[in-house]
Amino acid sequence: MTIFEYFRKKGIETADASFYRKIADWKSWYNSNVPRHSTYYIYTGQGEKVRRRRKSLGMAKMVCEDIADLLINERVEIVISDRTAEEYVIRVLDENNFWVLGNDYQERMAYTGTIAFVPYLYDAETDGDGRMLSGRIGIDYVSAGNIFPVSWNNGNVTEVIFAFPKTVDRKKYIHLQHHRKNAQGFYVIENSVVERGTTGESWTDLTPERWQQLRPFENLAPRMETGSGAPQYVLQRLNMVNNADEDESNPLGVAIFANTLDVLRSLDVKFDSYSNEFELGRKRIFVAPEMLRNNDGSAAFDPEDTVFYKLPDDYAEKDSSEGMIHEVDLTLRVEEHSKAINDDLNYLSMKCGFGPQHYRFENGQVKTATEVISENSDMYRKLKKHEIILESVLQELCRIIIRLGNAIGTGLNEDVQIDIKFDDSIIEDKTAERNTDRQDVAMGAMPLWEYRMKWYNEDEATAKAHVSMDEDVIE
Repeated sequence: MTIFEYFRKKGIETADASFYRKIADWKSWYNSNVPRHSTYYIYTGQGEKVRRRRKSLGMAKMVCEDIADLLINERVEIVISDRTAEEYVIRVLDENNFWVLGNDYQERMAYTGTIAFVPYLYDAETDGDGRMLSGRIGIDYVSAGNIFPVSWNNGNVTEVIFAFPKTVDRKKYIHLQHHRKNAQGFYVIENSVVERGTTGESWTDLTPERWQQLRPFENLAPRMETGSGAPQYVLQRLNMVNNADEDESNPLGVAIFANTLDVLRSLDVKFDSYSNEFELGRKRIFVAPEMLRNNDGSAAFDPEDTVFYKLPDDYAEKDSSEGMIHEVDLTLRVEEHSKAINDDLNYLSMKCGFGPQHYRFENGQVKTATEVISENSDMYRKLKKHEIILESVLQELCRIIIRLGNAIGTGLNEDVQIDIKFDDSIIEDKTAERNTDRQDVAMGAMPLWEYRMKWYNEDEATAKAHVSMDEDVIE
């Protein structure tokens, strides 16, 4: 039984199973372990086939790493208009290792198409009336293979099931967390735990009493009323149209390389050929048998040296025109291979939104361009397009954290403005900008204190004080 069959028995409809097979296919490219591609067979000419492992450049993972580093990194800032709320949100994010896992899951989003951030409360304490007195906020991170939309409208997922696989005492369980709306329009979170049979054919629903005996689920309640019409989760995808599913309304996203699989396949074939060129074309020296020994019977050549090969014993009798030592040194087609690989890297780079010349193949390895990009470039426009979704995702994540904080009595202001400042260092040439500002100061177009505020991160009073001190010293 598959999870989709389980859902159908429960009367739950979600995205089609065929789309999740495509997610698994994208993941295989990310892992450089693609069925019917990463291994292949060569016919020996003697009625046998030899199985070989195809060498891979691993470009699917590289493009995922690159887009992840551009979206969430250490320079991204969250600015909230209320200082107390900002400090609380940042503390929760830090406690949940968000800046590490957030970047990790940007990479996962790049190859699965979709991720989710699911904040929740734990270690909660309540009074006799059931009111929460204290607690902590955690964040679950989920990738597309474990996200099952149940209802959606215009790409906005309003009800969803998240699956969290667990293994306890070698038995496999799945925690299903169903976020749905009740008749009043408030969100309810329903939990269930399913035990998977050893063959995967039987799925057994556990009762709450049974699952609470298992350590991972001992504090898991069957149901939780959020009392809010806003979801307690937020989904993120790349800002690309999902053309991988015949159902055009499918709210899940596609991998960044979903439409470049032919290029990835071509790159691996060419890189494998490039590597084989060196393996099969290495220098060999064929030596007549009588040349292998010195007069005293000792070996004339190092037996560990693989460049020397013994000719047949009757070689001299059959053909003496080649001499006693025959060298074979094949010409390697390095330039032809490098050009072909670089052509494919350009195709890949452009189709993934990085523009031309982002990758180049030199000396047997792929290098990434590090120059500052132009605001008119393909890469800049594509990055800003992805940031549209990421900005709203981070804003909603912060609002969920504030609401959960208030649920445990923090008294935070929920009516706040949340601004996301993304890393523009790859777009702005800081050195050139600083030199321009220096020229403006020199010609009087910019006051020196304003320059200090911008480049020394000083507030206005501190900057003006430093400028005043410098003027006093000069006088």
